[in-house]
Amino acid sequence: MSLSRAEYLALFASLSLVFLEGVIRLITLYLPEPIIRFCYQQSKALFNLLSSPQGRVSRAKQKTLAESIARASDFADLCALFGYEAEEHIVQTGDGYLLGLHRLPYRKGEEGMLVNTGEGSIRKKVVYLHHGLLMNSEVWVCMTDEQRCLPFQLVERGYDVWLGNNRGNKYSKKSTRCSPATTEFWNFSIDEFAFHDIPNSIEYILEVTKQPSLSYIGFSQGTAQAFATLSIHPVLNQKVDVFVALAPAMSPAGLHNGIVDSLMKASPQVVFLAFGRRSILSSTTMWQAILYPPIFVRIIDVALRLLFNWTGENITQSQKLAAYPHLYSFTSTKSVVHWFQIIRNKSFQMYDDEVRGPFSIGASSRYYKPVKYPTRNIKSPVVLIYGSSDSLVDINVMLRELPRRTTVREIPKYEHLDFLWAQDVDQLVFHHIFEALETHAGGHSTVASSKERTAQDTTTTTKSVVDTKPVDTKPVDTKPVVSPLKQNKIENLRPVPNISTTRKYYTSSSIDRYSPRGPSYADEDWRVDPGKAPEDVDLDAVL
Repeated sequence: MSLSRAEYLALFASLSLVFLEGVIRLITLYLPEPIIRFCYQQSKALFNLLSSPQGRVSRAKQKTLAESIARASDFADLCALFGYEAEEHIVQTGDGYLLGLHRLPYRKGEEGMLVNTGEGSIRKKVVYLHHGLLMNSEVWVCMTDEQRCLPFQLVERGYDVWLGNNRGNKYSKKSTRCSPATTEFWNFSIDEFAFHDIPNSIEYILEVTKQPSLSYIGFSQGTAQAFATLSIHPVLNQKVDVFVALAPAMSPAGLHNGIVDSLMKASPQVVFLAFGRRSILSSTTMWQAILYPPIFVRIIDVALRLLFNWTGENITQSQKLAAYPHLYSFTSTKSVVHWFQIIRNKSFQMYDDEVRGPFSIGASSRYYKPVKYPTRNIKSPVVLIYGSSDSLVDINVMLRELPRRTTVREIPKYEHLDFLWAQDVDQLVFHHIFEALETHAGGHSTVASSKERTAQDTTTTTKSVVDTKPVDTKPVDTKPVVSPLKQNKIENLRPVPNISTTRKYYTSSSIDRYSPRGPSYADEDWRVDPGKAPEDVDLDAVL
């Protein structure tokens, strides 16, 4: 495989844009504060000049909350806007990174009570949420409506809610071994998330809450990290009672934009040359500081349309103004290169450390093949919830790489970010999540007794998405099948004893016979109304 002439031109154009952006960023870094404020005010004046003045009055009521959310400095401030008290925790990974964890243990009115601390405390099931690529935990709580905020709704339903953060982002930008100013700090990919960040965070949460297991809810890359983690850590499958994957990511088909697509096909060295070997797109915070918020929102919308062909029509403009300032957080260029390798090779694989380019003779699969994550080894129940308009999800490819008992739910007309911020996410998505938690994880708040909670009933029937032909019930063999990983990367893997569980599965003789819609899709009350137009909001009216 080689680059075409058009792809070479696209690659040259992308590198030129990166260079130009770097020059502008360098100039901006040395600009005095008064000039930056002047640029902000001028961009605001220009936007108001080109906008309709009538919208300013009609949307005045939305201004206060959206502005407060956009300007909130951190996770705790965002939660406080809605009356929730957040805890901050730090977990140290096996390789020395310090990760920030956020916890929402209390319903409103429960503040000060003992939750999951042992004898005499309120016993709650634990739910762990993890964000996507270039994000942090704030994306879950920067909502303009409390009813559409998944963590808040889980708290009110009696769960002990935890939210994780990847190394390198706003809440995890520290290590005991190296400084964020060094290249060494940013030398991580999805592999490090899977071998350290996710398992270490889960172990810490279970130790603090004194619970035997938790439920995992991931969004986008947060699902990929869980797929990778559960596939290589068999013991963790006993500690994750259900894995709910929102907008799941494993092996995306590709990107809509030709420039980025050409970057994916290029050598990793080209990407490192363009973006460096540290944090990628770190200049985003600069543009956010000097641009009037509605202009910043429009730039993000245009970028998402060009890259992924997303329209963003299911997210209101006021929600974008509130949430987009919290959308970006730091990650390594290497983790993005890892995604490029996955997309290019159409394989959910570990990072390819080979220095030769993807088009060299030595890169042929005849001589070398990167190790794939053995995702069929996952034993925890998996529930996939994806949008029919999400260009990053290829559900059929994903199902071929997952256990056959995987459950799938499709949300019509939903795109990637809709699972975080859509105006009807509480109506179309939340009940699928709650159903999965109640089916696989069970109960809510109870007062702890002198005995530990008994194990979950393992005889519940699991619905599959393949077809409705039942097969004979048989014990589930949880003996791990470990892929040929390098010895220094499987130090935490331990054999899991066989567990006989009685569980009825449904299967099919061919993966191509998958029907992504389960029986519940016969109900029409939760569907997106195709005749319902998105809310028309004038940007200048909000801020």
